[in-house]
Amino acid sequence: MNNTEVTMTQDPVRRRLLLKLKKYSFLIAMLPLALPALLLSAGTATDLINVFAWGVPVVVFGLIPLLDVVLGQDALNPDEQSDVPHMNSERFYQVITLGWVAAFAVLLVWAMQVLASGVFTVPGAIGWVFSIGIVGGLGINVAHELIHKDGTFETRAGGLLLALVCYGGFKVEHLRGHHVHVSTPGDASSARYNQSLYQFLPQAYGRNFLNAWRLEAEKLRRKGRSPVSWHNELVWWYGISLLVLAGFTATFGWLGAGYFLGQSFIAFTLLEVVNYLEHYGLHRRMLENGRYERTLPEHSWNSSYFLTNVFLFHLQRHSDHHAFAKRRYQVLRHHDVAPQLPAGYASMVVLALLPPLWKKVMNPRVEAYYKGEEHQLSEEPGGSKDTRRSGTHGDISTAVPGNEVRSV
Repeated sequence: MNNTEVTMTQDPVRRRLLLKLKKYSFLIAMLPLALPALLLSAGTATDLINVFAWGVPVVVFGLIPLLDVVLGQDALNPDEQSDVPHMNSERFYQVITLGWVAAFAVLLVWAMQVLASGVFTVPGAIGWVFSIGIVGGLGINVAHELIHKDGTFETRAGGLLLALVCYGGFKVEHLRGHHVHVSTPGDASSARYNQSLYQFLPQAYGRNFLNAWRLEAEKLRRKGRSPVSWHNELVWWYGISLLVLAGFTATFGWLGAGYFLGQSFIAFTLLEVVNYLEHYGLHRRMLENGRYERTLPEHSWNSSYFLTNVFLFHLQRHSDHHAFAKRRYQVLRHHDVAPQLPAGYASMVVLALLPPLWKKVMNPRVEAYYKGEEHQLSEEPGGSKDTRRSGTHGDISTAVPGNEVRSV
């Protein structure tokens, strides 16, 4: 943290003003819900409706990365005593995430009606489904925020949103699997060093789905209940998905079925791409007692770019999320010691689609972290004993140029 940031953090008046501005900046996260309607209107007005049907990925993965560069980075943290209690009690932040669930359900039906109206050619229709799928993928991030909370209403709202993209298993596997085994070989959502996205995705789809059912079955057996019963929450979430699929099919025929399944596939694929970049190449070392070291800020890739952080409800402050999983998005903190990506998540998703370029950019950063213990890179992650001296591992934020953090 530079001197400007320290001064800003210590000045309570300025800090609170910036936090107030940031509070309303989170409304930007609602933009994806409005994008399809805005793009449809633009396409109709310009007679380029089949071009604008592809507009959501263009905005999310084209325009937002450019604006990230313009707006810069944000390392401002709320004060634990004077800011956090008040921010946690503000309903504004909760209304945004819960409102997202209801709005996405409406969007899903409206977008299908638009598709069924026949306004698109085949390429335009594919683009429209792809665009709605990207919105659904961003919705999974909202569901991710909700399922981590203690309140039944929020967790069920998150489960419902996941059911609308056929990924109800995430509610179980993420909480009881990923957060327990993150950055170890036991976690299908933690990408290995030098593993390409296209090697990662098949294992993520399959292992995460099966692991969710296994974890839920184990939980029910411990309670003396049968996994094949209404007590199994996955039966409910996937049951809702089947009901929605049946509804779309009955109303719109095979086009409705293809639409619902297609947008779901795009949505949960986007989630897994983000999982890929969040922990790429970073792993917890096995200690002499055979257990893994505790999860540290160094085990997640972070990004301090302001726009994508408010756009994604602070998902990019991922280290703090893993350290304090129930901490609400508005009070997640930047950590100087956390590995920093060279760009926001939106940019890095595009980079991940191009494995040679991804490895050229990211592998040196992983290698910088394991400087002095390079054997970690050639061994199965987590499979080696912790033989390092305290403080010998590299610091990515200083080992790789261009990672300085400045505040907007």
